[in-house]
Amino acid sequence: MTKQLVLMDHDGGVDDYLALLLLLTMEHIQPIGLVVTPADCYIQPAVSVTRKILDLVGRSDIPVAESTVRGINPFPTLYRRDSFVVDHLPILNEPEEIQTPVLTQSGQEFMVRVLLEAPEPVTLLVTGPLTTVASALDLAKGIEAKIKQIIWMGGAINVPGNIAPDIEPGQDGSAEWNVYWDPVAAYRVWQTQIPIVLCPLDITNTVPVTTEFVRQLTKQRRYPLSDFAGQCYALVTTQDYYFWDVLATAYLAHPEFYELRDWETVIVTSGKSQGQTKVKSGGRVIQAMNKVKKEQYYAYILQQWAR
Repeated sequence: MTKQLVLMDHDGGVDDYLALLLLLTMEHIQPIGLVVTPADCYIQPAVSVTRKILDLVGRSDIPVAESTVRGINPFPTLYRRDSFVVDHLPILNEPEEIQTPVLTQSGQEFMVRVLLEAPEPVTLLVTGPLTTVASALDLAKGIEAKIKQIIWMGGAINVPGNIAPDIEPGQDGSAEWNVYWDPVAAYRVWQTQIPIVLCPLDITNTVPVTTEFVRQLTKQRRYPLSDFAGQCYALVTTQDYYFWDVLATAYLAHPEFYELRDWETVIVTSGKSQGQTKVKSGGRVIQAMNKVKKEQYYAYILQQWAR
């Protein structure tokens, strides 16, 4: 069976690393490259973690590129510092040297090149802001035809956003962080004809990282992938944590777990609602993950990381 070509663009949060970990277990997927966008991270440790994860699973053949884009509304330092912590986890630092190289080409330039060279349209899995994608589209408009679809963890359609008023006092609470970091970039992508499958807060809010899931994961700690995932989740046990990026990634393997719904939407680029994914008649039609079969989903993640 022909493998599906996937280019992943992540932004270095804890859940981004775990989404990558899941992607690398999918036998029917061919990752053709990884781009790290400097949003929910500090870029150098985030690139380092990405390369170490590839070493951990024996995939040093997958190219890694560092995007040089910048957003409008930076993530808080408290969030971004997790990239340093994960980079120092013992399981990632047993080898003395990182084998997976990093390209000298920027992430947005690499995205253009790999799309143009791909023998067939490529699925973009984006678990951070859309800034690198928007930048690549501006560099070479011809790549739009080479993108099969964008699966994006982003947005909040009919639920509140996840930006606390004490962090962003001028925001009305309607935006989700991956949109808010650069709403202009999201707006740019919304102007294309590329099919978009959205994994919004509407669905991620219903799929928490439960105590029972972590307990089951702990039972599997003899497996390196479960051990790494468990160490990552241990970093975030002091807060409510959800399967954001991992939930979006699992769609690649089991779309039948999900119910999708069409929405007509626009991206708000200014004012108190900046970064809102707003339902509006006549807006850009996207598909959003609406429901997921939770038991099958949890079982699948545990199964994939039992190696």
